[in-house]
Amino acid sequence: MALGVIRKLILLAILAAAAASFGAYQYFTQWLYAPLSLTPAGMVYELKQGSSLSHAVTDLSQQQVLKHPRILYYFARATGQGQVKAGEYKIAHGTTPAQLLVLFHRGEVVEHSITLIEGWTFAQAVEALSRAPKLTSLLTGRPVETQLSLLQLPIDHPEGWFFPDTYYYTAGTTDVEIMQRAYKKMRATLDDLWSAREQSLPYDSPYQALIMASIVERETGASWERQKIAGVFVRRLRQGMRLQTDPTVIYGMGAMYKGRIGRADLRRPTPYNTYTINGLPPTPIAMPGQESIYASLHPEQGTEVYFVARGDGTHSFSTTLAEHNDAVRRYQLQRADDYRSTPPVPESAQ
Repeated sequence: MALGVIRKLILLAILAAAAASFGAYQYFTQWLYAPLSLTPAGMVYELKQGSSLSHAVTDLSQQQVLKHPRILYYFARATGQGQVKAGEYKIAHGTTPAQLLVLFHRGEVVEHSITLIEGWTFAQAVEALSRAPKLTSLLTGRPVETQLSLLQLPIDHPEGWFFPDTYYYTAGTTDVEIMQRAYKKMRATLDDLWSAREQSLPYDSPYQALIMASIVERETGASWERQKIAGVFVRRLRQGMRLQTDPTVIYGMGAMYKGRIGRADLRRPTPYNTYTINGLPPTPIAMPGQESIYASLHPEQGTEVYFVARGDGTHSFSTTLAEHNDAVRRYQLQRADDYRSTPPVPESAQ
C-alpha cells in the first residue's frame, strides 16, 4: 500500500476518534445537566447512615430516576464530590445529576420540627417525641431511672428541666438528642435570668425558682398575669403561708387524677400537695417558659395573697380572706356555662 494512502487512513482514524470523543463529551454534558426522571412532585430520598454515593446512585437507577449511575459516581470522584452525608433529601422536579451530587455532598437534608409546649410535663414531652416523624424514640415506655441514664444529664429528676420551644432535626435523630438540647437551653435561660433576678427573693437556688416558675406556668395562660401570680406566691412564702395551689395537687395525684379534684384530694398528703406541705414542692411540676421564669424572678409588688379564677381565663386577686371568700362565691360557686380556667385561644393561633 502506498505511503500516501496509509497516511490518509491514519488521518481518517484520528479524525474519527476525535469526532467520537467530541460526541461522547457532548452527550455526557447534555446528560449531566438534563433533568432527572421525576414526577412534578419530585421525591424524598433517604440516604441511610453508612450508605455511600455508589449505593445511592445505584438505588436511584433501580428506581428509574437516574441513568448511567457509574458515570455519575466516577465524575463525583474526579471532582471531589464523592463524600456524601446521610439523611433525607428533597429532590425537586427539574433537578439534574450535577445538582443531585451537590445536594448529597453538601448534606442539604430535609429538616423536621417538634414543638415542646409550655406547661407540658416531662411525660407529655416524651410522648410527643415518640409520635414525631423520623425521630428515633429511646425514652418512651422506660422507667424514669433509665430515662435519666440515657439522657446523661446532671439532674436527679427530669421534670421542668427542658425548655419548651420548637426544635429542628433530621431523620434518625433521637429523642435523647432533642431533650439534651432542650436541657441546655433551659439551663442557659435559667442561669441568665437568675443572674439578673430581684434581690431578697425566698429562693435558695435557681432550681427553686424553676419550681416556682412551673407553678406559675400551670396557674395561668394569661401572660399579663404571670408576675402578679408570682407576687402572690412569693408573699405567701415570705409570710409562712402555704401556697395552696391546685396544679401541684393534680401533679401529686398522678394517674389518680381524672379531670377533677375534690376536698378529699386537697387533704390527701403527697410531697406535692401544697395544701398540706409548707413551702415549695420538691421538684417542678411542668416545663415553664421564659416568661414564667422571668415572672418568678421579678414578681409584681403588692399586698394580694389570694386569687381565684374568674372563669374567663383570668383571675381575681384579693388582699384579705374576706375579699377572697367574696370572689370565690362570685366566680366559683356560681359558674357560668362558658366558664374556663384558661384564656380563649386567639383565632390567629388556632
